[in-house]
Amino acid sequence: MEEKLPATLSRTIQSKLILPPDTNHMGTVFGGTVLAYIDEIAAIAAMKHSRSVVVTASIDTVNFLSTAKAGDILTLEAVVVSTGRTSMEIYVKVECQHLDTGDITTTTTAILTMVAINSEGIPTQVSGVIPETEEEKRLFQSAQVRKNRRMQIREYSGGR
Repeated sequence: MEEKLPATLSRTIQSKLILPPDTNHMGTVFGGTVLAYIDEIAAIAAMKHSRSVVVTASIDTVNFLSTAKAGDILTLEAVVVSTGRTSMEIYVKVECQHLDTGDITTTTTAILTMVAINSEGIPTQVSGVIPETEEEKRLFQSAQVRKNRRMQIREYSGGR
């Protein structure tokens, strides 16, 4: 597929309020809760780009940089930064607005790979992506290195 779509098409932003059930005994948000939010927004961005159903193929990196507590507001932003034949690499950044101070900090970054599938569950071809921001261009340029690492890990773990 020769068509390339601008990254803006996939950009997705969501806000989430951290509630007491989302927190651990330390009063901070569970990492698993943040991962669920990340997986969901990455899937939405990938579906917007591919215009099809997607499945999560891998979560390459998750960097927990700071935390959030009950009452804080998380803002998640996801964008497709590179594509393969049927796969899309999505970058997700999570920021926290601390209710008590108003300060905004980056809490988490992640890179996920999603695969577009058809109604029979068979991978289907996706359009390329045109990176637009400097961050997207940097991620686009380093995508092949991450793909090679994923392939090595898959081979090592006995995957296809």
